[in-house]
Amino acid sequence: MTKTKLNYPQKTMYQLVEAIAKKYPNEPAYEFYNRVTKYHSFVDKINAAARALVHIGVNPGDAVTICMPNVPQALDCFYAINRIGAKANMVHPLSAQTEISFYLNVSKSKVILTLDMFAEKVEAALADVDHPVTILVARIQEELPVFLQAPYSLTSGRKFLKYPSGEHEIGWKKAIAQAANHTKLPDIKYDKNRTSVILYSGGTSGTPKGICLSDRNMNALAVQCREVIGDEFGPNKKMLSCMPVFHGFGLGINIHTCIVYGVKCILMPSFTIKTYADMLVKKKPTYIAGVPTIFEALLHMPQLEKASLSHLEGMFCGGDSLTVELKKKVDQFLKDHGASIQVREGYGLTECVTASCLTPKNVYKPGSIGLPFTDNYYAIVNPGTDDVMGPGEEGEIILTGPTVMLGYLDNPEETAKTLRKLKDGRTWLYTGDLGYMDEEGYVFFKQRIKRMIITNGYNVYPGQLENVIDSLDEVAYSCVIGVKDERRGQRVKAYVVLRDNVSPSDEIREKILAALKKHIAGYAIPKEIEFKDSLPKTLVGKVAFRQLEEEANAEAGN
Repeated sequence: MTKTKLNYPQKTMYQLVEAIAKKYPNEPAYEFYNRVTKYHSFVDKINAAARALVHIGVNPGDAVTICMPNVPQALDCFYAINRIGAKANMVHPLSAQTEISFYLNVSKSKVILTLDMFAEKVEAALADVDHPVTILVARIQEELPVFLQAPYSLTSGRKFLKYPSGEHEIGWKKAIAQAANHTKLPDIKYDKNRTSVILYSGGTSGTPKGICLSDRNMNALAVQCREVIGDEFGPNKKMLSCMPVFHGFGLGINIHTCIVYGVKCILMPSFTIKTYADMLVKKKPTYIAGVPTIFEALLHMPQLEKASLSHLEGMFCGGDSLTVELKKKVDQFLKDHGASIQVREGYGLTECVTASCLTPKNVYKPGSIGLPFTDNYYAIVNPGTDDVMGPGEEGEIILTGPTVMLGYLDNPEETAKTLRKLKDGRTWLYTGDLGYMDEEGYVFFKQRIKRMIITNGYNVYPGQLENVIDSLDEVAYSCVIGVKDERRGQRVKAYVVLRDNVSPSDEIREKILAALKKHIAGYAIPKEIEFKDSLPKTLVGKVAFRQLEEEANAEAGN
């Protein structure tokens, strides 16, 4: 086994939470709309949720889907799943109905936890699931301060009070109450090779891949992050947790890394730049982490014009490339508002949980994404080979370290392409990204080899959209691309070629959008649909999407 410089505890994620709770029982674990949950209460809530899962038939090794935003029940259930040795299958709550069916089928989930506002969609998704699934229905008002519970139930929550309503559904609170006094929890067993978490990524084929992560992967990330942030990362510090729990960045850094070191998570269940700016002013977090579009938008928020940001000790950017120009603007903004820090850019993939590389505290090389975390190693290889390139030579970024995934869920072919054991005996993750390293080991990201669009920090896979569009009778073929957008990073645009004797119309445009909304998450829906008589082709007859991207981006730049 490769010797590591950092000490990675041979414990489950739950055991790390239990340990920090014993050390700091009265420190806050998380806050939700001003209601604080302390560590001793958090562990009690986790164990109560664990009993509920066991009571309804979840066994070690089973999968449980969490289809939730950043609300307390999501955290309670996540660590409860880990407590009983099950697998947490993390899903975007705004996923389309057919996507939810897919995630339940591929993970073989026995149970899905969701909010009442998503219950109808989840219930409908069960029609295409090939095995029985129990739906646990939680309510936001159950975790609100007392003075907000009734007002919420009478306004926003009123139309969802009829859920749970289906034969497969049970209320979260009811499930916990039923199991309270007579359900025994299994012994805790740590296994570094056990899948504990499944997150999702897509591929050029358009079919999402389940990424299998272990307790060791998740805990190693926390240890590495604490090391690069510093020993001061601990109790009395606060993270504004806006990145979603179903996302590697959100789950790995905004939640787990904070929780196991005693940093309070300020949970944000929904995101708008206004609420984010408001929370930044009111809550005065120590740390914030987000995607470039968030930080660019903050520069223009009125409530921050005269605000002091001197409370910030760390600002971390990931999910997409931070341009040199935007970094300069953000750093100047921080300085002008009393902060003594610079924004630090990270790089990583869900296949290694999230960040694996970060710019140092006070050193910045323009265009660099920084240095690998301790115990992570990077190399650049000639694309399509295992031949290592020299300093300054561009090629595919590969990396190895303790956060590299176990593999793709039930997909040995894709796993073999992505994880490769080289002559040094290490297993390396082939990222599909182009870049280079300089003589000092700084990493520079250039572009993605894989065809993928990133909008507001979310990955969008063109193949998924094209499959839906092309399925319509009126459509001959289509091509989906990303176009540069100052606010979103990229916006999604679809080019559509209709069949002979079919003319473009608003009716067809609406039919395309309706089909997409049924099968594709809302953030991935194209902002623009353009009808064309034909699309440019490569020499082998494929649609030349790169040419379309170049033309669209050139137009966008005018």
